[in-house]
Amino acid sequence: MVNVIWVVLAVSGIVYAAFNGTMEQVNEAIFETIDESILITMSLLGVLVFWLGLMKIAEEAGLLKGLAKLFKPVVRRLFPEIPADDPAMGYILSNMTANIFGLGNAATPMGLKAMKELKRLSGGSTEASRSMITLLAINTSSLTIVPTTVIAIRMKYESVEPTTIIGPTILATLISTMAAILIDRYFYYRRRRLGSIL
Repeated sequence: MVNVIWVVLAVSGIVYAAFNGTMEQVNEAIFETIDESILITMSLLGVLVFWLGLMKIAEEAGLLKGLAKLFKPVVRRLFPEIPADDPAMGYILSNMTANIFGLGNAATPMGLKAMKELKRLSGGSTEASRSMITLLAINTSSLTIVPTTVIAIRMKYESVEPTTIIGPTILATLISTMAAILIDRYFYYRRRRLGSIL
């Protein structure tokens, strides 16, 4: 469905530009955007490589295991149906840790592996389990302490103080994560209550 929406938007924009006589500006904008996106990608690549290397060092030093131990009691309460020593728990903790450091690209593979393990735990069911929904809500809201990617973009565009967004980011993502957990729990208990009535 999303692909159809994008196609409709692109085609309608091009048709409108053709009838409006602004096709030349559209072509210029397309090529400028392509150049800009390549430059942003290349500048972000360096920052991501740096932070992924730092994460690897932290992992080797035992920092990530320490963070995982710190978050484990909270994660156990959020995902009570997952056995404590199941691989899914490790992937969930890794995903959350990467998100906390603003490394969405590094968090994605861990999130996908966690979803695969959660599907295994649900017996291969095609219906999303409670844990899958909770993980998706938390991953989307994504509590972030160091917004690495945004800082990199601000540095690329020569922001005077690229790191000033750390405080607002922590506050905004803390609120969004708490809201995601509360909404997730509300709908879970509501569905459970309706199921018991029926």
